[in-house]
Amino acid sequence: MPWLLSSQLDYLSSSPSERQCERTAFSFYCSVRERLPVWLLEDMRCMEVFCWDDGHPRAFLPSEALLYALIHDHQDYAQYLLNRYSVSALRAPRCSYCCCRGSGAPHLNIAVRYDRLVILGMMMAALKNCGEQIKRQDYLDSCGGCSHVADAGKSAVQLAVELSHADCLLLLLVEGARPDGLDAALQRLVSCDVSKRHHAQRCLDYLLLFLPKPPLLQRLQDEPQRWQSLLGNKVFSWLQGVAPPPLLLQALRSLVQFGADQISMLPDFLQLHSWLDSLWQ
Repeated sequence: MPWLLSSQLDYLSSSPSERQCERTAFSFYCSVRERLPVWLLEDMRCMEVFCWDDGHPRAFLPSEALLYALIHDHQDYAQYLLNRYSVSALRAPRCSYCCCRGSGAPHLNIAVRYDRLVILGMMMAALKNCGEQIKRQDYLDSCGGCSHVADAGKSAVQLAVELSHADCLLLLLVEGARPDGLDAALQRLVSCDVSKRHHAQRCLDYLLLFLPKPPLLQRLQDEPQRWQSLLGNKVFSWLQGVAPPPLLLQALRSLVQFGADQISMLPDFLQLHSWLDSLWQ
């Protein structure tokens, strides 16, 4: 499967029945890639596509189909699956390699890795309808996942910081995900290519907006002059715990409570990027 590490793909085939299941799944994968109509894909999934599970074939699950829709950005199919199956379409499938029980939030991680902002927004809307705040929060902050799966052990926020996918990061944070990854964001800022520096800067900005209290970071103490010149006096002093957060930062925190969709409707001179640029001066 596409979300498995490439080194695991050699081990998937054994019996003729299992190979037949893999062929139907791959055919379905290609159909989603070609973005065939939703009704046709659902007919295929329900009647023609099978997955090998614990020694027996079974029907292809909506959650597995949603992974395909995410990979190939089939927004109509993703919307159908989320509308029809709600949060059950977000359940983690069992690992195809070791057959361990699914855990973590692979759909969030796939959405972030492939930068599928529109479908990620659909997923956030589905989570709002689940009605259980604790489970919703656990899902947003999940770092689980089988070790055979790419990005295992990382939350969606951490992955967004690592990849400098700032728009995905903002959406996750607005929806209540824990703002982890400040140290990684600082490291990313100084180590990434110049072409990605702007996006790395935005990720750091967004984390600062949602941090209730900055953690003490050793790298800031080891190289204070370097980081003070990069971050500016006000932000650096706040991160060091020797000054309150800048007033502009506090104002921005009030603004983001309205949600990412409301922020995008503001005039350009009031957009977050304009305000955040002023924060570093």
